[in-house]
Amino acid sequence: MSNKSLKVNVQKELKEFDLDVNFELKKGCLGILGPSGCGKSMTLKSIAGIVDPDKGVVSLNADEETIYFDSNKKINLKPQKRNVGYLFQNYALFPNMTVEENVACGLSKDDDKKIVSDMIKRFHLEGLEKRYPRQLSGGQQQRVALARILAYGPDVILLDEPFSAMDTFLKEQLRIELANLLKGFNGFSIMVTHNRDEAFQFCDELIVLNQGKIIAKGDTYEIFENPKKVEVARLTGCKNISKIEVIDDYHLKSLDWDVTFEVSQKISNNITHIGIRAHDFSSAEKDDVNVIDARNSTLFEMPFEWEITLANGLWWKHDKLIYEHDFEVPDYIKVDPKDIILLEE
Repeated sequence: MSNKSLKVNVQKELKEFDLDVNFELKKGCLGILGPSGCGKSMTLKSIAGIVDPDKGVVSLNADEETIYFDSNKKINLKPQKRNVGYLFQNYALFPNMTVEENVACGLSKDDDKKIVSDMIKRFHLEGLEKRYPRQLSGGQQQRVALARILAYGPDVILLDEPFSAMDTFLKEQLRIELANLLKGFNGFSIMVTHNRDEAFQFCDELIVLNQGKIIAKGDTYEIFENPKKVEVARLTGCKNISKIEVIDDYHLKSLDWDVTFEVSQKISNNITHIGIRAHDFSSAEKDDVNVIDARNSTLFEMPFEWEITLANGLWWKHDKLIYEHDFEVPDYIKVDPKDIILLEE
């Protein structure tokens, strides 16, 4: 397993921008996070062979190297030869086939019939074998699609926004099922999403894509903790971002909120903005470090937290205590210097 890797280095000219992605996955699940139309699905389609890149290489190194695509060597394996399972947003089930026929459709005549019954059990589809996709709920359709993919033992699973068409309750159930499934999967998986919670929950490593280019790559936790760039901070859910004016090595002024802050890291020349996550504020005394006037704030009660918008536009999320229906916004709040994220444009 340690020598296994999936290498993707592809370029393709698109109408809005040029796609240029280059990464190597050695284990676990890789997330591709980015806004709509940034090239996420096109990357998956290039790996699956649904779309041909203009140039580049896609190869799988397992027991031996399999080259899916190599523009220089003129290699371009057909999708059915790549042993890649692709879960489309709409699941792409065959409408005129029953559940068990859909699950079996990737298998050859020689494959063991037991595979289908095992998959029916594994995905809790017992009793639905003779139904057609139109007779299934969204969650059941997704389970059939996953069962079909896993039935033929793929080397790679590609998941394209797997929860986009589901209501919240169903989403939570299927998230747990999918997380367990991916943990037990011995190949590679790549999940495309624009949802930061899904990226954080499922993906060991993360790529952040914008306009066809990778703007961040690495350990998921690290990227959330230290996004480094304005757009990456935005995509990982940082609500408070401001342009700055540097005062000295450890002090700066936020131009959007008109507050002077002390930071814990030395401010390098390329820092143009700061970010503060909405949960990182706390009550303060007037003479504390990084104190902000919270008087004249707007307070909204949400089911599990209070949302406070300060007069200067800063946004604070305060977790609610159980059965707390009253909350008084303090006069002053503060942010720890180590919780201020230094960002490049």
